[in-house]
Amino acid sequence: MTVSQIQVLLVEDEPAQRELLAYNLEAEGYAVRRAENGEEAMMLIDEAAPDIIILDWMMPLLSGIEVCRRVKTRPETREIPVIMLSARSEEVDAVRGLDTGADDYVIKPYNLRELMARVRNQVRRVRPAASGEALTFDDIALNAETHRVMRGEQEIKLGPTEYRLLVTFMEKPSRVFSRDQLLDMVWGRDIYVDTRTVDVHIARLRKALTKQGGTDPIRTVRGTGYALG
Repeated sequence: MTVSQIQVLLVEDEPAQRELLAYNLEAEGYAVRRAENGEEAMMLIDEAAPDIIILDWMMPLLSGIEVCRRVKTRPETREIPVIMLSARSEEVDAVRGLDTGADDYVIKPYNLRELMARVRNQVRRVRPAASGEALTFDDIALNAETHRVMRGEQEIKLGPTEYRLLVTFMEKPSRVFSRDQLLDMVWGRDIYVDTRTVDVHIARLRKALTKQGGTDPIRTVRGTGYALG
C-alpha cells in the first residue's frame, strides 16, 4: 500500500507508548504528528486536519472522548476516522466511545499488528487510492496501481501534480476543496507554494481531461475553490 502524504495524528499522553506507536506508523510510511494531551490535539487539528486520528481515552486537560466529540460535531472534521485507544475493557465503555463518534475502539494492551491493520482499514475507507483501489467518476477511471487514467476509451496523459489533484478529487467527488486544502493535500504541508499555482495546475488538468472531447468535470466554486462534479 502506498501511504505517501497520509497524515496521522497520534494523541497519547504516555511517552513510551506514543513513541513506540509513532515508530511503527512511520515504518509503514505514514507521516505522524504527535500530541500528548487533548488540548494540544485540538490545536494541531485546527492548524491542519489529519487524514486519521489515533486517540487515547484517558488524558490530562481534555479527555479523548471529548476530543472525539468535538471532531465529530464539526462539519470540516467529522469525516476524519478516529480510532479510540482505551484501557477500559467493559462493553459499556466501548459503546460510549463508538456513540461519541469513534470509528473503531481498541482495548489496551493492544497487538501492534492488529492495530496497524485497523489503521489501514480506516485509511482504505477515506483514501482508497492509497490502498491501490481503482477510482471511477462518470466516464473517468483511475487505476491507482498503474497510475493510468482513462476517459471512456481514451487514455489521459497527466503530469505528477495533475495526477495527484485528480486522485484527491476522485476520492471525494462533489466535495469542495479550497486552494489551501489542495496545497496541503497535493503539494504537502511543509512546502510553500503560492495559491495561484493551484489554478495553473487545475487548468492543465481540465485541458487534459477534455482534450479528446467531453464536458469539463471540474467545477469552480466562486470564492471557495474547486470540486469534481
